[in-house]
Amino acid sequence: MKQEVFPTTGIGIRACTYGQSKVVFRGPRKSLDQPYMAFVGSTETYGKFIQEPFASLVEQELHQTCVNFGCVNGGIDAFVNDDSVLDICRGAEMTVLQIMGANNLSNRFYSVHPRRNDRFVDASSVLQAIYEDVDFSEFSFTRHMLGALHDKSPRRFEIVVNELRQAWSARMKTLLDKLGSRVVLLWFSEEPLSDQDWAMRPAQLQTEPLFITASMVDELRPLVKDVVVVNPSRAALAQGVTGMVFPPAQEAMASEMLGVRCHEEAGAQLASAIRAQLEIST
Repeated sequence: MKQEVFPTTGIGIRACTYGQSKVVFRGPRKSLDQPYMAFVGSTETYGKFIQEPFASLVEQELHQTCVNFGCVNGGIDAFVNDDSVLDICRGAEMTVLQIMGANNLSNRFYSVHPRRNDRFVDASSVLQAIYEDVDFSEFSFTRHMLGALHDKSPRRFEIVVNELRQAWSARMKTLLDKLGSRVVLLWFSEEPLSDQDWAMRPAQLQTEPLFITASMVDELRPLVKDVVVVNPSRAALAQGVTGMVFPPAQEAMASEMLGVRCHEEAGAQLASAIRAQLEIST
């Protein structure tokens, strides 16, 4: 087990690993000897700048250990081949899987770092042929690259979006199959879960989770116990960074994230949904 203090959170969170996983998760490390629940997801699940993210709040509400497998900037690829995390999730009473964007996963057009999934690694020959007028060596992050491709040609960009959606759907089905049957999907976003075109949304390429539609999530409903949709209230969103802990230089970054009240609302909805599922199973 590795333990250290994350230097970027300002909270003094202890980091830890589980089994042979190479991903460093939010600590402290939880005991797996008693019944537990697992939470898998990206920055929101991890709770960057948040003292008590929704996984911790569910733990308090249900009085059961909750293991936080949130990975900052992580996507599906951070988990789908991580046997240690998957084994732990299969042994959980329930696994909450955050719905993550389609931009941070390897696909036919480009590859990402296997753990830091927001890092762009390489463009395939197919994508280079579609965008022969783009120098892909200029990009380090997926969102920067996608923004440049959209600006270059919105028409060609739709080909990329379709590929990402297909890759996301296939990868999610693979991940759910590996996680087992006791899974709750979580949509935790300021954006509604709908089929509205991403380009018509105010945030466009800043939308989270990016490119995911209600129809894509509906395809997964038969594979999970429940889908919990958390759209934080206006009052929660209005709290901004109140109660968040961050270095002064990262205030702008913190302001773009869902805050303390948002996590409280997510924790309450999740606790209620999980309790209902556990009652059904018993």
